[in-house]
Amino acid sequence: MAKDQSSKVFIDGEAGTTGLQIRDRLAGLDGVEVISIDSALRKNESARKEMMREADAIILCLPDDAARDSVALADSLGEDSPRIIDASTAHRTAEDWVYGFAELFKGQADRIAGARKVANPGCYPTGAIALLRPLIDAGIMPADFSVTVNAVSGYTGGGKSMIADYEKGTASAFQLYGLTLHHKHVPELELYSGLTRRPIFVPSVGNFAQGMLVSVPLHLADLNGSPKPADIEAAYGAHYSNAHSSVRLVDTATLNGRIEPQALNGTDDMELFVFADDALGQAILVARLDNLGKGAAGAAVQNLKLMVGFSS
Repeated sequence: MAKDQSSKVFIDGEAGTTGLQIRDRLAGLDGVEVISIDSALRKNESARKEMMREADAIILCLPDDAARDSVALADSLGEDSPRIIDASTAHRTAEDWVYGFAELFKGQADRIAGARKVANPGCYPTGAIALLRPLIDAGIMPADFSVTVNAVSGYTGGGKSMIADYEKGTASAFQLYGLTLHHKHVPELELYSGLTRRPIFVPSVGNFAQGMLVSVPLHLADLNGSPKPADIEAAYGAHYSNAHSSVRLVDTATLNGRIEPQALNGTDDMELFVFADDALGQAILVARLDNLGKGAAGAAVQNLKLMVGFSS
């Protein structure tokens, strides 16, 4: 669809945190008309089906099972079925869906632009994949490398119950979770990073609403060719030089070995950092993003722009 044509977008689940963020971002976007269902009819299948029939694209901001049902409803429209962006976990590793991370590798933005069904990435995997995929593609990190991913998110990524606990002041200031080692984001993290060995993923949440840090510690001598920190930075620079990239490498020289998670709140960008000591042969790779921006709503809008013909 050309940029000068209006596209109708239906956000199925627009009353949730991600849905509201997406709606806010689309409000100022020329050429996109958000169509909404009466709140009393949100669970009415016939009304939702007619809304889907009217839409050029739908964005699903629903729990996994509800998202699957919504996709089935859209598919039942046949030739009138809209294009779909699913922000749930339901389809992120499905073979017939395109993964909605435009910076994944060269040509991924074009695949998203031509796709009928796009799975929006999870917030944690977005940061981890951004750090790992360029190193695996460049041959610096073996695909079977033993990787640990540590991450901390603002509490808005934890769903209604967690948000309520923090806003009431009843939640702890900081907590690790996912310690069963079966966090739902691990399959997509492993698949799209290019790893062939399941990574260890240690998520956590802090007492702040938005923001995220994802970090990967490394012994450089364990990587192929014992790379220097500059080699890692060069791999990132080459990987994220494409026109669709909202990812940028940041110089760590003036940061005094510290970084906080909220600097990108309200943006759809992601920053990468290589904290390293060449003499020690150690590095800590860090991605910073807004868990509701590039980690959710921002990615959905980026994908929508590609799908309806916007250049950026």
